[in-house]
Amino acid sequence: MRAWRVHQYGPHREVLSLEDIPPPAPPPDGAVVEVAAAGLNFPDLLAIAGQYQVRAPLSFTPGFEAAGVVRAVGPHSRHRVGDRVVTFAPWGAFAEQVAAVDDALLAWPAPLTAAEAANLLVTYQTGHVGLVHRARLAAGETLLVLGAAGGTGLAAVQLGKALGARVIAVASGEAKLAAATAAGADLVIDHRATDFVAAALAATDDRGVDVIYDPVGGDTTERALRALAWEGRLLVIGFAAGAIPAIKLNRVLLRNIALVGLHWGAYFQHDRATIARTHAALVELCGRGAIKPVVTRELAFADLPDGLDTIAARGVIGNLALTVA
Repeated sequence: MRAWRVHQYGPHREVLSLEDIPPPAPPPDGAVVEVAAAGLNFPDLLAIAGQYQVRAPLSFTPGFEAAGVVRAVGPHSRHRVGDRVVTFAPWGAFAEQVAAVDDALLAWPAPLTAAEAANLLVTYQTGHVGLVHRARLAAGETLLVLGAAGGTGLAAVQLGKALGARVIAVASGEAKLAAATAAGADLVIDHRATDFVAAALAATDDRGVDVIYDPVGGDTTERALRALAWEGRLLVIGFAAGAIPAIKLNRVLLRNIALVGLHWGAYFQHDRATIARTHAALVELCGRGAIKPVVTRELAFADLPDGLDTIAARGVIGNLALTVA
């Protein structure tokens, strides 16, 4: 089968190679999935460069999530050949087939295309676990989403609205602001033209927002803290800006702010029940049309480097999908 391989860490254009490798065997408690589409995410760049939180052992096939059809099962698997599934593979999604244990194989929601389903796990699980399980976002509260036009950001906007929150989205440029509005944002702020902290405070009568969803990091996080309300929660998702922020804890203390971290992938090691419960909630939300991954571009399998180029240049609105089958 064909698979994208990494034999040494580095820039994706330099270290990715498309190769023919033997197909995987199903784990005893899992299955082999024929991949129809795979989702592309910013962490893919980090994994290929060896900069992700957990380093993949060399050599490896990158890619975290995929949608496809079960083609072979292990003797103890609960799945059957022909099942339509989405899978979170710590590595391996950028291939024609991927093997995964049963706990990492979840139902492919019927309303979604392969490209949409392939982008349901990383961004929407991150958003739902972050907002519900970690930040305890409640109906009627105000959610501020940074980086709101990317896949992670648009997922948070959609989920915030589905949870009954008022959503303020921060992005840049007309196209990105329009995407956030289409996803349900009540207010959009162009951070290149407006002080987003002042705008968020003005929109809340100087009270501040209850939760900040932050996949950006850097000095954006440091400034965003000033927009938090009393007992607000800063939800730390990632550092797309490339810098880890230095938080001044006096502000955290004086306003009773909570700093809440989320490394979603770690739930596979520590609490898989949360992933299963979250997926059931996402399937229900998909079924009633409350959420739907925004896939703005589908790429042929051989064009993976082009898609990663776009992500590296921060030129993606929504999600990208790699069409495999």
